[in-house]
Amino acid sequence: MVRVGVIGTGVMGVNHIRIYHEMEGVELVGISDIDEERVKELSRKYGTEPFTDYKRLLRKDLDAISIVVPTKLHKQVCLDALEAGANVLVEKPIADTPENADIMIQAAKNAGKALMIGHIERFNPAVIKLKEIIDAGLLGKIVSMSTRRVGAYNPRIRDVGVILDIGVHDIDIISYLYGLKVNKVHAIAGADIHPFEDHASIHLRFDHNQTGLVDTNWLTPHKIRNLTAVGIKNVAYPDYINQTLELHDEKWIREAKVDKAEPLRNELEHFIKCVSTGEMIHCNGEDGKHALEACMAAIDSYKQEKTIQL
Repeated sequence: MVRVGVIGTGVMGVNHIRIYHEMEGVELVGISDIDEERVKELSRKYGTEPFTDYKRLLRKDLDAISIVVPTKLHKQVCLDALEAGANVLVEKPIADTPENADIMIQAAKNAGKALMIGHIERFNPAVIKLKEIIDAGLLGKIVSMSTRRVGAYNPRIRDVGVILDIGVHDIDIISYLYGLKVNKVHAIAGADIHPFEDHASIHLRFDHNQTGLVDTNWLTPHKIRNLTAVGIKNVAYPDYINQTLELHDEKWIREAKVDKAEPLRNELEHFIKCVSTGEMIHCNGEDGKHALEACMAAIDSYKQEKTIQL
């Protein structure tokens, strides 16, 4: 049995708790949150032990821990978990600064433990299928990718703007699908209903004249989560919410077979498998740091009204 814990019982944390509780070969040892009433209620529901001090949970000889707390707390909680001997999954973004991300990455290397970053869209079945199609060469060379990730504002998000909260998903996905790192960023954004930016258009440049465009906001009253990948042979249209994928060429519109599944379950199953077998983590600290750096460059770009080179 892999002994796991969850620190943070917000909306995402509860989903981690639920899935670990349901997974075979996993013992949900405990959960932690500063909200005593909430953590006790959840511990009764999922048959585990509650903690208001996460360090007490870390003393329970855990194999793995999910850290689902505000971004500014990621570094310290991660360091404490690694020191306690646990493999760590940290929700995106990896940290509040690239410098803190570096500290976390080095600490994981020193401890000989896995550090995985929760970029959940890598585990979306539509994205998994698109990656297979790209790697098989069915699109030919991809020249551009564009994403749209919009929806209504959630008032609980106060510590970051739309770029770091949801735009980071698509920055990571575009980089992942290309297999390249962003080298230049130009962004236009603004803050109209939030202390930080609540809408942004982000232009990403990669080597080989390949580009990415991320359109994101908290102003649209309904959710849209999709991507367009333009190749010289085909154009691909994955829909993250419906988990569908269409391929278009000059003659045909074809729908790929996508095995639908809950992305977070795919992600946590991968994490536990890596902890159990030593298999390489799919989205590691370096990947998380790159996505964070590109987001920070986008924020600098719109504030300074210039292109930022990474």
